[in-house]
Amino acid sequence: MNDFRTEHDFLGERQLPDSAYYGIQTLRALENFSITGIPINTEPLFVQALAYVKKGAALANKELGVLPVPIADAIVAACDRVAAGEFNDQFLTDMIQGGAGTSVNMNANEVIANVALEILGHQKGAYDFCHPNNHVNCSQSTNDAYPTAFRIALNNKLVGYRETLGALAEAFAAKGDEFRNVLKMGRTQLQDAVPMSMGDEFKAFATNLREELLRIDDSRRLINEINMGATAIGSRVNSPAGYPELVTEQLRTITDLNLVLAGDLFEATYDTGAYVQLSGVLKRTAVKLSKICNDLRLLSSGPRTGINEINLPALQPGSSIMPGKVNPVIPEVVNQTAFYVIGADLTVTMAAEAGQLQLNVMEPVISFALFTSISYMTNACRTLRDKCVVGITANVAHAEQMVRNSIGIVTQLNPVIGYEASAGIAKEALATGKTVHDIAVKERGLLTQEKWDEIFTFENLIRPVFIQ
Repeated sequence: MNDFRTEHDFLGERQLPDSAYYGIQTLRALENFSITGIPINTEPLFVQALAYVKKGAALANKELGVLPVPIADAIVAACDRVAAGEFNDQFLTDMIQGGAGTSVNMNANEVIANVALEILGHQKGAYDFCHPNNHVNCSQSTNDAYPTAFRIALNNKLVGYRETLGALAEAFAAKGDEFRNVLKMGRTQLQDAVPMSMGDEFKAFATNLREELLRIDDSRRLINEINMGATAIGSRVNSPAGYPELVTEQLRTITDLNLVLAGDLFEATYDTGAYVQLSGVLKRTAVKLSKICNDLRLLSSGPRTGINEINLPALQPGSSIMPGKVNPVIPEVVNQTAFYVIGADLTVTMAAEAGQLQLNVMEPVISFALFTSISYMTNACRTLRDKCVVGITANVAHAEQMVRNSIGIVTQLNPVIGYEASAGIAKEALATGKTVHDIAVKERGLLTQEKWDEIFTFENLIRPVFIQ
């Protein structure tokens, strides 16, 4: 029994394991690109999208009479099996590679061709009956097949990310309801400002993140534009009349996405603006998420020498030397994830700028940066929600006591006694350690106890109304 088969390309012949569904061009990519050590099958939605693209092309070519019906049908059947994940282990090319994604495209062409050959009753490598280039890649180029598959995969990957980010926002909103009547001190520039409700603080976190859901939706609409049928540079060379419109229609049906054919295929073949936009959205959310995690770390700091208004779930010992220390490990890991995504945005920016003339060859690193950023952000949002936010508790009495002892409450007196008098009270309180109440009511008699009680009710501190 022969365990190997021989394949050739215009550079020569190579032997491949007969068990392999990939072919010679994938083998060359495996030899040439050992960069990340992360194969494309770590992104199963990308493998699925490649199969969708090849299926849509085969159906369009069949309808236009470009592909013989038996070959087209075998390719479609092979694509369905690839899309279902049956051959994920055959998609082995590195996520970062030269050639503008040609190796990824050929990996898909070869695997689908060999699966189709078996469906047709032939041995792997018998390309006279179904060829990776002539049949599976019919009416296509890497330059339209790769970005179209990339955009389909991004669209589907963003669905899960959006759901996870939305769930995190809802968790913050639920804490906002839970902490609605918790009085605490608001702070600006890390200094005492004015009282507020802890619920409003957590609801603001929710609002801050919900805004990002709309930005994701905007990005998905841009990603929906594809250049299938552009082939090499946008001129539609080697594709039959009507093919771009027909393959786009087929892909809409296959993917259930609102894909649209770009109006200018030359521009769409080199433009990466949609990726820059999406990367910017991911960076924007990462910045916001990191800021929120900074706040959670500050608000839980201490416990005895910090702010200590909230408690984060205790997940693990925090030191190898300091007994009893518990660290805010979940906000910390989300901070670090955000830093990665912010850095990946610069990678996308530089790669998008680096395109020359009719093609941007840097799309593989853009795909790596965006796929990893979406994955890491999804994981970070899920981790923050499940292991931190839902378990946060408030130190209600301590938070209120800090408000009562704060000089910041003097701001509430501005409409009653004026800014100058209020500033004088604040200065004396800071210098002497006396309370605002004692200076204003007992010593200076600037307002009565009744007026004080009217101003400094629990409700008016949390949800203030104008009082003169």
